[in-house]
Amino acid sequence: MMKTNKIIYYIATSLLTLLMFFSVGMYLFNNAEITKGFISFGFPTYLIYPLAFLKIAGLVTIWFISNRSLKEWAYAGFFFNFVLAFFAHYMISDGEHIGAVIAIVLVLVSYFYSKKIKTN
Repeated sequence: MMKTNKIIYYIATSLLTLLMFFSVGMYLFNNAEITKGFISFGFPTYLIYPLAFLKIAGLVTIWFISNRSLKEWAYAGFFFNFVLAFFAHYMISDGEHIGAVIAIVLVLVSYFYSKKIKTN
């Protein structure tokens, strides 16, 4: 059972990491398009680069930092970011809210399975 839990954790966390790298890549290398998106949401565009940095910092924390409190904050930050992204996309009906749902599922699976492999 422990091996299955680890496999699920690593798959979910790896997929979450790929999703975040894609997101950060868009923030950094397709900034004009992301800026238009932020404007359509009514969000300030100065948040784009800090969000990119925080996504990378959250991934580093989840993968490499052993401090449990920091991991909790990283998972919480991702969760709230994805929930807010879901509602932002849903409210403007751009059809992009499914990506946020996938991200929410991945972060929840990663979080709960990280707890399972730490307690066994």
